[in-house]
Amino acid sequence: MSLTALFFQATLNTLGLALSALVLGLILAAVVALAELSKYKILAMATSSLVTLLRGLPEILVVFFIYFGVTHGIFLLTDQYIEIDPFLAGTIALSLIFAAYASQTLRGALIAIPKGQLEAAKAMGIGPARAFYRITLPQLWQHALPGLGNQWLVLLKDTALVALVGVNDLLRVSQLQAAKTFEPFTWYAMAGLIYLVITLISQQAMNYLKNRTSRHLPKVQA
Repeated sequence: MSLTALFFQATLNTLGLALSALVLGLILAAVVALAELSKYKILAMATSSLVTLLRGLPEILVVFFIYFGVTHGIFLLTDQYIEIDPFLAGTIALSLIFAAYASQTLRGALIAIPKGQLEAAKAMGIGPARAFYRITLPQLWQHALPGLGNQWLVLLKDTALVALVGVNDLLRVSQLQAAKTFEPFTWYAMAGLIYLVITLISQQAMNYLKNRTSRHLPKVQA
C-alpha cells in the first residue's frame, strides 16, 4: 500500500472513530443531562457522581479501563480470553468522555430555556411531544451548539489516544512510519497537518450551523 493510501485510510479510521463516538456520546449526554435534572434525587446524585468520576480521570486511563477492563471482565465471567476490538473499545471510551462534558452543556442549555414557555404551550393545548420539537429543541440546539462544537474538536484530538490500544489511526500510522524511517518530525508533522485540516473544516461547518440556528434572530446594529 502506498503512503498516500495508508494515510488516507488512517484519516478515514480517525474520522470514523470520532463520528461514532460523537453519535453515541450525544445520546449518552442527553440521557445523563435528563437524569441529572430528574426529580429523583438518588438518580440525579448517582449520575452526577459518574460524571465527576469521568471528568476527573485522565482520558487515557478511561481508554485503558474500557479496553483492558472489558477483556478482564469477559475472562472472569467465561474463563476465556477474548480481546475486545480496539476500535469498539476506543469508540465506547471516547463516547463516555464526550458524554461527561457534553451532558453539562446540554443541561445548561435546558436550564436556560424559560419554563414559562412550556407552561404557555400546555395552556394552549400543545402536546408535550410537539412542544419539545417546536419550542424546546430549537432553543436547546441554539444554546448548546457553541459548547458542543468545542467538545467535538477536543474529541477529534482525543482520537489519538486510541493508538495506544492498537487502532490504526493517524497517530499510529505516523508512529510506525517514524520507527521505520527514523524521521519522526516528518511523519508527526504530516499527522498534525491532517488534524489541522479536519479542524478547519469542522470550524467552517460549525459556523454554518451557528448562522443557520441564529438566522431568525434580529441583528444588532453597531
